Amino acid sequence: MRIALVDSGIGLLAAAAALRRLRPDASLVIANDPAGMPWGPRSPQDITERALRCARAAARTSPDALIVACNTASVHALDALRAELEPGIPVVGTVPAVKPAAEGGGPIAVWATPATTGSAYQRELIRDFAGGARTTEVPCHGLADAVERGDPAAVALAVKAAATLTPPDVRDVVLGCTHYELVAERIRAELAASGDTNPVRLHGSAEAVAQQALRRAGIEPAPDAAPGPDPLFLVEGRPAPPPAALV
Repeated sequence: MRIALVDSGIGLLAAAAALRRLRPDASLVIANDPAGMPWGPRSPQDITERALRCARAAARTSPDALIVACNTASVHALDALRAELEPGIPVVGTVPAVKPAAEGGGPIAVWATPATTGSAYQRELIRDFAGGARTTEVPCHGLADAVERGDPAAVALAVKAAATLTPPDVRDVVLGCTHYELVAERIRAELAASGDTNPVRLHGSAEAVAQQALRRAGIEPAPDAAPGPDPLFLVEGRPAPPPAALV
């Protein structure tokens, strides 16, 4: 059993951790593009070409499914990846978890890369799944890059800037980039400091993406697989798999 994951950098670690929890016996194939990271500021054509190169390299290992563990690549390249690889290899994308975030009625915010923020795909997702909840799209300039570099100071600055753009009454925040799930506690703390006293709920996608990949591959989770952790958390710089969300 083999599952491949594609991303520009380490954002795929959250989905990889979820897969490892669901099927400890699965072999994971990692295909990323550190020289081109981050993909967020790049053009849709460039993102698609880079994602295709990564996916083709992973496809040579004959995986049972391939996860596009990047929200930006899923927005801009998922159709191209599916057209080339399916039906031979099921391709699972990662999209912002708008639907579960909006279940409380809003208001909500969607934190995403500049390339995803304002895209037609994200606007359609909000229109179709936000249920009319007031939704603020928040571009997180430099955050994915700061996470990739492991630069706490840059992460703090980028998170603070995004929090400033987030209305203080927002209680549900969609983490629309897989890199953001790796610094969820930093995001939660900053939102708590800048908002009111009610806790902020963060909505990631790694757990649901992992479950969908197994379903598409016809693989059952291990009988003793533990429930996914809740809430998102980060311990001493080491990411843990986040809770379920829309795929």
